Amino acid sequence: MTRMFTAWFVPLQGAMSPLGNPLFLMLIIFGVFYLIVIRPARKTQQNTETMRDQLKNGDHVLTSGGIYGTVVGVTDDQIQVRVADSVKIQFAKSAITQLVEEPSKRS
Repeated sequence: MTRMFTAWFVPLQGAMSPLGNPLFLMLIIFGVFYLIVIRPARKTQQNTETMRDQLKNGDHVLTSGGIYGTVVGVTDDQIQVRVADSVKIQFAKSAITQLVEEPSKRS
């Protein structure tokens, strides 16, 4: 009787499939997670950084606060944006989220 119960707790000594190894399964899950989540996010972040580095006077931008404006001054870490006639606001470069079309081209 005890032999029957111990058989349930003792692992088989035969060959196991590679998918039965928990470490292997964790590596597969991490690899899929990397391909689906981390890699695209890193690519998007790199594209955004490139866009911010290439900003120049006259570009139309959207800030993280939802303010549309035209770039009128660029330094290493700050950007001056004109949001209305004679209204200029200083932003950190990280506050610029995207380039937008010129207002006249938007519908």
